[in-house]
Amino acid sequence: MARDVREHLVAAGMWSRRRIVGEAVLAPVLALLATLSVLGDGVFAMAAVAVVALALSLLRRAFPASVLVLTGAITGVFSGFWALLMVAGWSAGPRIKAPRRALAAFAVSYVLYAGLSALQERSGLYAAQTLVFTTLAFLATTVVPGLAARYRTQRRTLMHALHEHNAQLLREREMIASHTRLRERQRIAQDMHDSLGHQLALIAVHTGALEVDRTLTDGQREAVGVLRQASVAAMHELREAVGILRDGTHAPEQESESAAATRGVAGIDGLVEASRGAGADVKLRREGEVRSLAPAADHAAYRIVQEALTNALKHAQGASITVELRYEPDSLVVEVANSPAPAPAGGGQRVVVSGGQGLTGLQERARLVGGMVHAGPVVGGGFRVAGVLPYGPQRSASPDGSPEPSPTTFVAAGNDFRGQRDGAPSGDGGEVIDWSGSPDRQKELDLAMGKKKKGVAIGCTVAVVVVVGLVALAAVAFVALVNESDKAMIEPSVYKSVKVGDAETDVRDKLPDGKSFLTEGLDTEGPAQPKGSSCLVLMSTEIPDSLDDEPVFRFCFKDGKLIEKRSYTVKS
Repeated sequence: MARDVREHLVAAGMWSRRRIVGEAVLAPVLALLATLSVLGDGVFAMAAVAVVALALSLLRRAFPASVLVLTGAITGVFSGFWALLMVAGWSAGPRIKAPRRALAAFAVSYVLYAGLSALQERSGLYAAQTLVFTTLAFLATTVVPGLAARYRTQRRTLMHALHEHNAQLLREREMIASHTRLRERQRIAQDMHDSLGHQLALIAVHTGALEVDRTLTDGQREAVGVLRQASVAAMHELREAVGILRDGTHAPEQESESAAATRGVAGIDGLVEASRGAGADVKLRREGEVRSLAPAADHAAYRIVQEALTNALKHAQGASITVELRYEPDSLVVEVANSPAPAPAGGGQRVVVSGGQGLTGLQERARLVGGMVHAGPVVGGGFRVAGVLPYGPQRSASPDGSPEPSPTTFVAAGNDFRGQRDGAPSGDGGEVIDWSGSPDRQKELDLAMGKKKKGVAIGCTVAVVVVVGLVALAAVAFVALVNESDKAMIEPSVYKSVKVGDAETDVRDKLPDGKSFLTEGLDTEGPAQPKGSSCLVLMSTEIPDSLDDEPVFRFCFKDGKLIEKRSYTVKS
């Protein structure tokens, strides 16, 4: 155990050192990449950007959502933070547990990143192009790493839960095996007490009778006394052995259906004859129609008579004993009663050894088969042990020929630790417990595994929804950009085909209307417009040599004619 703890601490320390080294290398690299966007803006600007990048890199594990949103906003202004945005997405994916919160954090980060990037452009065309580019870039560099990290973490969590589940099953199997061993020890103790105790009691009674026999010589009486003392000592040792074997357990014994008939009701005759052979006055009476019992109940009846006869022989030597078996309509009543014991000859006191386990064992046996046992003194002196044992699975036919229901047990189900289920035969301990754990524990484990699987499914679903949504948004933005381009752009060949002096209607039929956000502000730039004219400014589809220049075409109309056309460039 200590070795496992040391290994765990060493592994935790190594992981901490690895994380510290990794952060010490990664944070400066991210800060260096961030400063590339402000090269030439001065030392103070570069230092400020580096400090911000370092702080966000170090805080991304503790505040994943806040760092993701803030990094998205900063990346929209300073493009050098794109690497930090990728790392922030990787860290935020698995650390934002709630799927809705994760979706909101990524969405807000995307809106800030794409919106601020588009606002940096002066013209609508480049703003639209930037919007499409930032959308695709955010998908590839932020969303995909976040989803990959989230899936990786969820898979590791699930595997860890499976390992814990397996370890729990192994622990429960060991507990079941230990319980089985304790139950076997209790069964051995019970059999030793019932069988050997009864035989030793008979030996003690026999030797006691021989010891007072006048036909024996003094030497023979001395030998019989030694034998009697040996039997009493054996009873003491038996009680100690039974106490050790029971070990505080109360696990029941499951009697086999193939148990010998001599250990059931049929064996009671042998117990009575053995007691009579010891000189006891024992009578056996039967009443009612004989019916069979379930194996466990049949054995319980045998044990009740055996224990009662043993107690009577030990505690009431010389008293008459009556054994009665009454077959009632719904149960077998076993009753063993003895009259008051006569006073011992010579006024001596009998030596009685009691294990203190007999009546407790009888009550437990009867309870497990749905019956009960009562023991106590009777009016006028003497002692009685009575047990009521239901017949079990046998059913009697009702007047209409249909089987009547089985009699109810005498023990409440809540007090029966074996958990007797509805419809189970009396004396049946129920289904065998599976080594994997109790049904309730198994349900809890299945529920826990179901929750983990559900969490993985929710995470994957949210990931798919985010990816599909962003792709759909990018597609809509691309289609809108194409439509706006058709309204605001013309080919250079169209510009060349138009001649000054052409009718305004003919020229406008060849040109788009120019009503697009891409052409906003273009009419205020370039050369001055002719007085009294109305001009239409369109963009060229030609790719300029410099990305800072944007070629445009201007058409000015007056009195229904084209009076000027001009091609020039404006700064984007």
